[in-house]
Amino acid sequence: MRPRTRPRDRKRHIEQAAALAFARQGYHAVSMQDIAAAVGISAPALYRHFPNKYALFVRTAMTLAHRLTEATDEAASAALESAADAKAMLDELLDAVIATTVELRATGGIYRWEGRYLDRPDRAALTAEFLLLRARFEAAHRCYRPEVGDEDRRVLVLAALSVVASITAHHTVVAARTLRGLLTTAAWRALDGDLSVEGPSWEPAPPAVHAAEGRRERLIDSAVRQFAARGYNEVTIEDLAVEVDLTPSGVYRHFDGKPALLLAACDRAAVELERSVLQARESASIPLEALQRLCRVYVAHSFAHRSLMRVYFSELGNLAPEQQRRLRALQRAHVADWVALLQAVRPELGGREAAVLVHAGLGVVADHVPLAASSDVLAQRRLTRLVEIVLGVA
Repeated sequence: MRPRTRPRDRKRHIEQAAALAFARQGYHAVSMQDIAAAVGISAPALYRHFPNKYALFVRTAMTLAHRLTEATDEAASAALESAADAKAMLDELLDAVIATTVELRATGGIYRWEGRYLDRPDRAALTAEFLLLRARFEAAHRCYRPEVGDEDRRVLVLAALSVVASITAHHTVVAARTLRGLLTTAAWRALDGDLSVEGPSWEPAPPAVHAAEGRRERLIDSAVRQFAARGYNEVTIEDLAVEVDLTPSGVYRHFDGKPALLLAACDRAAVELERSVLQARESASIPLEALQRLCRVYVAHSFAHRSLMRVYFSELGNLAPEQQRRLRALQRAHVADWVALLQAVRPELGGREAAVLVHAGLGVVADHVPLAASSDVLAQRRLTRLVEIVLGVA
């Protein structure tokens, strides 16, 4: 009998299986045994390559980020002597980032939701990779549009990258050529965008604010804050009890446990998002007005409830399967409302094409809101305009 030999690329297969598992299930839900089983090896064999799950997680996260910067190395090395050179470089940078993100679509969502589980030095290293990528775009954009201020440039470049990254957060199936075309066009709209918001001042439509009356509501609020900041699996019942002056046993008088608290928070988010759609439609006479108002209300809601939105879109995997299915159906229904309005305004778009653009717009909001103060009305106005630009309805 011939002795079994270890495949030369086994470590790469391990990293690919781990990246897929972390992206689909989240860091805490995946075990080393799960990854070993996916590769078809024993757990001891897996430990010969990686000492623990965290080391494997760091490796996958850094590899995904490095693939993006590596893909843009050649384009970024070209000389910039004119606006035409800069436009050509931006085209090449976008092509490289889009091609890499499409290739890594199934695993690329790790950095959006799971990066908070990295230790500070590893998080800093991951951030450095993305800062290098943005710096390359900003350098080309500065030559392409020298009249744009540095703050606007940062926002426009981040929006273009958010458009591309948005495909890692949904599973809308579109032909590869069509998908690349949609992402390229929407990203260029961002890079060419004008964030001026001169004209009559307006206050963003006020989002529904839930008054924290009683221990039950205060517990939900505490859970939202802590789940968003540290991740569901890092928060204990004791942590929640302390913040609302209860003993751990007192928490169980209101909720069966952490899953019940997470479910209550997600239900609150779903109700308030549905209210935002109804509010936009009831106060508008034509689809364009309704869509623009929905952009305003969604941005305002995201600013006012940034922790709740983060939890709603990142922690569903910790709920029971039937609860996940129900809430994901509500999320799809919310996106479908956006899609219907966008198609009414832009009838040339098919349903899946419109869905890709809607997810791109929502991704821009998700990436920009954490960078601004919750009370910054000007930032809300500019972000609303940016979403309209990405959707192609500005």
